[in-house]
Amino acid sequence: MNAVRATHGRTDVHGQAVGARALLCMAIAGALLGWHAPSRAADAAAATPAATGADASSGADASFDRNLLPGAGSNTSDLSRFERGNLVLPGVYRTDIFLNNGWVGRADVRFAAPRPDASAVPCLNKALFEQLGLPLQKLSAEQQARLADPNGCAPIGELIPAATASFDQPNLRLDVSIPQAWLGARARGYVSPENWDAGVPAALLNYNVNSYRNRSNGVTQTSTFAGFNAGLNAGPWHLRQDSTFVMQSGSAGTRSSHHWQSIDTYVRRDLPSLRAQLTLGDSYTSGDLFDSVSIRGAQLATDDRMLPDSLRGYAPTVRGVAETNAKVTIRQNGIVLYETTVAPGPFVISDLYPTGYGGDLEVAVTEADGRVRSFAVPYASVPQLLRPGLSRFAVAAGELHDASIHAHPAIVQGTIQHGFTNLLTGYAGVVALNGYGAVQVGTALNTRYGALAVDLTDARTEIPGQSTQNGQSLRLSYSKILPDTDTSLTLATYRYSTSGYLGLRDAMTMRDIANGYRYVDPATLTTIDGVAVSNLLTPDQLRALQGVNQGAFATYTSQLDRQRSRFDISLNQRLGQRGGSLYVTGSAIDYWNRKGTDVQFQAGYNNTFRRLSYTVSATRTRNAYSRMSNELFVSFTLPLGDSVHAPMFGGSLTHDNSGHTLDQATVNGTLGVDNQFNYGATVSHDNGVGNGGSSGGNAGTVYAGYRSPYAQFNGSVGAGSGYSQASLGVAGAVVAYAGGVVFGQPTGDTIAVVEAPQASGARVVNAAGVRVDHFGHALVPYLTPYNLNTIQLDPKGLPLTVQLEATSAQVAPHAGAVVLLKFKTESGRTAIARVRRADGRPLPFGAEVVDAQEQSVGVVGQAGRILLRGVKDSGRLTVRWSAEDGQPMRCAFPYQLSAPAKGQAQTYEKIEATCTPVADGSRS
Repeated sequence: MNAVRATHGRTDVHGQAVGARALLCMAIAGALLGWHAPSRAADAAAATPAATGADASSGADASFDRNLLPGAGSNTSDLSRFERGNLVLPGVYRTDIFLNNGWVGRADVRFAAPRPDASAVPCLNKALFEQLGLPLQKLSAEQQARLADPNGCAPIGELIPAATASFDQPNLRLDVSIPQAWLGARARGYVSPENWDAGVPAALLNYNVNSYRNRSNGVTQTSTFAGFNAGLNAGPWHLRQDSTFVMQSGSAGTRSSHHWQSIDTYVRRDLPSLRAQLTLGDSYTSGDLFDSVSIRGAQLATDDRMLPDSLRGYAPTVRGVAETNAKVTIRQNGIVLYETTVAPGPFVISDLYPTGYGGDLEVAVTEADGRVRSFAVPYASVPQLLRPGLSRFAVAAGELHDASIHAHPAIVQGTIQHGFTNLLTGYAGVVALNGYGAVQVGTALNTRYGALAVDLTDARTEIPGQSTQNGQSLRLSYSKILPDTDTSLTLATYRYSTSGYLGLRDAMTMRDIANGYRYVDPATLTTIDGVAVSNLLTPDQLRALQGVNQGAFATYTSQLDRQRSRFDISLNQRLGQRGGSLYVTGSAIDYWNRKGTDVQFQAGYNNTFRRLSYTVSATRTRNAYSRMSNELFVSFTLPLGDSVHAPMFGGSLTHDNSGHTLDQATVNGTLGVDNQFNYGATVSHDNGVGNGGSSGGNAGTVYAGYRSPYAQFNGSVGAGSGYSQASLGVAGAVVAYAGGVVFGQPTGDTIAVVEAPQASGARVVNAAGVRVDHFGHALVPYLTPYNLNTIQLDPKGLPLTVQLEATSAQVAPHAGAVVLLKFKTESGRTAIARVRRADGRPLPFGAEVVDAQEQSVGVVGQAGRILLRGVKDSGRLTVRWSAEDGQPMRCAFPYQLSAPAKGQAQTYEKIEATCTPVADGSRS
């Protein structure tokens, strides 16, 4: 009351009432929320369960002075249950188990109370001890006997000194803390294979459809690409099939065409005991030691994803620059893997399906005016160092079934890598098939001067009609980070091959040529391995080269380049805290059977000035015919505002040595709560000089996209000098399982289906734009296999009639699995009731309200007011409490809620009721 006097300068009845209400509010808040001020006694109480391994969630004891309540607390129920914080009742709980903040699995854990008035604590048994991965041999014989007793209860603090167990009952999470000294060394992020989730039987389909229409020089043409990734999961086996469909409309007298191509079909399963995957069917061999090729057969190979994060790859990313709203097509070994439409300016494509194999990516950028520019994304295989004791192996056997090679001989390949020490890793491999064999041995060293790898490959090739070719290839790789100068030498690789060496793919191509399966223009092919063709090939082979029986085979008009040496380098240099960074990439290749050197060199600089980001790069390319091409590229980006959805303004300038110049300006941004809408507009000017016949001029493009919970949509329109274009694309996924059919955004290899009945509209926090649909389903498109994934639902926006029992779930799936995550929901109405007893007195403060199933639906507050949650439209509720003499008290009241109006927002309905004594002998 002193504070009230100081504020108002006088004491009156109103001031006393305000102070009393303030104290009353504090008392109620303390009772309902278990709040208490820190004290030494409280600290001591909190330390007690920790020392014994008791449930820390039980909290410290607190007491409440009922004299603070109206009527000196005479109209109150027994509040003792609030004095023990979050009380855990004895029983069995299905809970997620964490060891030192690392998830280890989910299990049924029994809880028992050491005293009738105490909170229950988790009981440790042998199964739980082993699930935690704890060494049983560290326990005494007596302690092991306690674990084996099915009726006993061994708190963890009584078995392991200073160990504790804390139970978060609302989230069903049991946190076990064990001193590291007792636990010993353990890899961070480890999840035991016993806790990997194999998922549910399901059928799934990923699709990506893109249609591109352009009109140039009076000719209109439409091309449509569709990529499909279909699958079927049954137990541990996963069937996958990748295919593409390309349709091209006719133009200028040509007929329309369409082509369906199957990329691969295979069935796969995990073998956790070997940390490996078994694949049967069409798949690609690893490109780590030898050329990656497609085989039809069986493969058994380790999967580093089964290792925890702290003990473990690489996926190619395609980067380029589009001058107009362009179509980008990505091929590998002649197969179309991906096709999409990109906006003018720099683009990055990093959402290719995981393939797990190497090989250069051939990228074609088709501009809106019909021009096509192509480039390659090289894959330089670098041996990786392994930790001591770790091994990586791959064994493949079957039939060569590569689309770029006509022959289908039997093939056997095996590779192995092993980490011997922190310094040394050794690796070796062998591959054999009809007419070709190769052996490789190598080592990788981790030294203070950087990581160095060296390997030697010996290959033997039999080419029909000529002598056997023998050769060797030496490869050196080096990488180093210099922290003192912020220099990162990401990759420096040098390979030298003798004149008789042929890689696996080149050898098979040469055998195809010799057998007449490919046509080579004799004018371009004069030597093979430095020897005249007339001396190497038989008369029949020479006639084949001159066009005899060509109709049965594809035209092959470029000679096979025999690589002599290749050098690749990638360097990144930071220039202080504000000086930006400088990068250099380059490669140089020369050949045995032709003169000249292919050179690609790029240097760039990027930095920021306040909110402005900018990049400058220069590229020089020289091919084997000594034709030089230089290009300068300058770009910048600047946000137009401070809001979350402020658009981004960007500009760029491209200029090459032919005099061609292209200027571009772009505005783009996102909209929506989940950034589900994206938009942009680009204008450009092309001077039309030395640009492959382009007429130049001004051009403009607008584009927009929408990422819905069920699919992704995008479209664009644009026009320029003499041309116009439009595109439309849609990508998504469909999953069918026993619980129904779910539509969603494009998915990765491993996904989850969320079941949350009646929780329509709840947002999946882990996936942008994903929400629970009207059927209570949601598709989480990306999970990390063999790792802990936490899936969270945001209940914001749910109707008042629906409550989530838990808002998060954790799972560690097998690769390729479709895991099912069930979120339990409670459906019921919410109302505010004011209930009095038959004599007009309010119900006791703190009395519990239960429904017909004895489930708690509310607690009586001040003046008999009750917030009821999860109740039906009508029914009868019971109020129970204990009198001061300990006798049970009960009364009941009926209620009827009005039907909710359609289209109106849910509100708290208010009801008045009278509670009458129940006929079960309890006092009222």
